[in-house]
Amino acid sequence: MPRSSPKKNFPVANIRHFLEPGPIVLISSKWQGQTNIMTMGWHMVMEFTPSLVGCIIAGGNHSYEMVRNSGECVINLPSAEMVDTVVGIGNCSGADVNKFAQFKLTADKASKVDAPLIRECPANFECRLYDDSMLERYNLFIFEVVKAHVSAAAEKIESLHYQGMGQFMLSGRTTDRAGLFKPSMLT
Repeated sequence: MPRSSPKKNFPVANIRHFLEPGPIVLISSKWQGQTNIMTMGWHMVMEFTPSLVGCIIAGGNHSYEMVRNSGECVINLPSAEMVDTVVGIGNCSGADVNKFAQFKLTADKASKVDAPLIRECPANFECRLYDDSMLERYNLFIFEVVKAHVSAAAEKIESLHYQGMGQFMLSGRTTDRAGLFKPSMLT
């Protein structure tokens, strides 16, 4: 058992440094012939069947209206090698820049939604809006993943996890404890 160490007060506004939910993703969208990409860290798996993912998109973000109006998007998982691209995408607005062209990314056709896949990302998840009841209050979109595209390399990539203050943590080594789980808990 690890020994505890003394603790100090910590700014509550910075707790994301410890609690950020998962890897940084790139959300691609399409509405009225325009495409966009946004960097996102605030998402969560909400259900397994159907496969539901909750995503926070700020109301002032260019992607908010595109995703809200189209009712769909693609969640793209970038590798850690794409960190400068991820930051660059987050630093500009799709209202001013064609992000696919600016960051030399390839828009591939999705099979179930109109929003494009990002070819350079090792995993892409096509999503349709499942529940918009928390949009007005929390900017929370609940999507159903309707198609998943995952390369063989996706299992081995290092993903990016934003910790605030311009710092990323890379996913690390894994440890397998599947044998300790009840079979019903392995989902």
